[in-house]
Formats: sequence, structure tokens, C-alpha cells
Amino acid sequence: MSDLPISYSSKEINGWLFLQLRGRLDRTTAEETAAEGEKHLAACQKLALDLSALSYLSSAGIRTILKLAGGAKQVEKSFAVVSPEGMVKEILEMARLDMFVNIYSSAEELENA
Repeated sequence: MSDLPISYSSKEINGWLFLQLRGRLDRTTAEETAAEGEKHLAACQKLALDLSALSYLSSAGIRTILKLAGGAKQVEKSFAVVSPEGMVKEILEMARLDMFVNIYSSAEELENA
């Protein structure tokens, strides 16, 4: 496992580019994560942030997700969050992020939506 606070991997599934975030999305990694997300968004029509390996999410991380969702909307691309788990899922629910971003429990649920 990496000692870095956050790392990324990506794969394409049925027309969606899944960007997996691994580690912590907080004020120290938010700017880097936004840039990584914007780079991937520019390269696809549908971007899904896979949060299954994210261990921590702060308010700065929530702002990053909202920024990416807004950027996708501006250029008429699809954006979703998939597979939040544990504390990250609880934080997203408390923040009511589902009012602004499509959140799916799994890649399969996203594909069937």
C-alpha cells in the first residue's frame, strides 16, 4: 500500500470512466484530486468517482466532488459517485450530497440506472 495520502486508478466500464480514489480526500489532497478529476473528465463523456477505497472524506473533499459535478454539468457530461462505504458513505448522507450528485451503491447499480 502506498504511503501517499491519496492515489488514483482508472478503468472504463460500459462507456463510463471510473476514477477510483484510494486514501484520504481532505484539504491537503482536494486540489490535486480536483485536477485529476478534471483531467479524466476532459477525456470522457461519463465520469464516475469510485469511492470504495476512500478511507476519509472532509468538507474540502465534498467541495471537490461538487466542483467536479458542476464542471461535468457545464460541459453536458455525465457524472456520478459510486461505491461509498463506511464513514465516507455516512458523511455523504449527512451532507445530503445526493441532492446534487447521483450516488450509486455499486457500478452495477449505475449501469442499470
